[in-house]
Amino acid sequence: MSAESVAAQSVTPAGQLLGTTFREVFRRHAAGVAILTVEYEGKPFGFTATSVASLSAEPPRFTFNMARSSSSWPAVANSNYIGVHILGQDNRGLADRFARTKDRFSGDHWEAGPYGVPLLKDVHAYLVGKIQMRVSFENNAVVIVEVVEGSLGDEATPLLYHSGSYVRPSPLEYQI
Repeated sequence: MSAESVAAQSVTPAGQLLGTTFREVFRRHAAGVAILTVEYEGKPFGFTATSVASLSAEPPRFTFNMARSSSSWPAVANSNYIGVHILGQDNRGLADRFARTKDRFSGDHWEAGPYGVPLLKDVHAYLVGKIQMRVSFENNAVVIVEVVEGSLGDEATPLLYHSGSYVRPSPLEYQI
């Protein structure tokens, strides 16, 4: 989409093409890729997400958003504990598996962790948390989680999602 077409959309009457502009704006916003996992009624559930964000350091909390129409929503809505797995470049296959297939847990790439939360192997970090709140709004929900356990793996290049594909960050000359 060209800059001219985006500019043209911004001057259209309210509501017209706003959804297209909204989607394009967030396609341009790079986001880290994570997988959330939960156990519900003895079965593992999980999905790839780019909406995970830190909420507070004291106490340690994170949030994520999801559609309540998701096949994983009943598990998230009815469980107490959830895991978030932070992915690196070498976890792209896992990201695709949890985003594009229904066959997410066959194989030996995971194990049951604390509180029954499915933990993915060979990820760069994970946190397990107790769900504190689910805020529903129309077909969506914001979930707030307080961390109770976690682990760091080897530091590696993070997996990012930008403009419809996975990308790798590149260092700038200036470092903070």
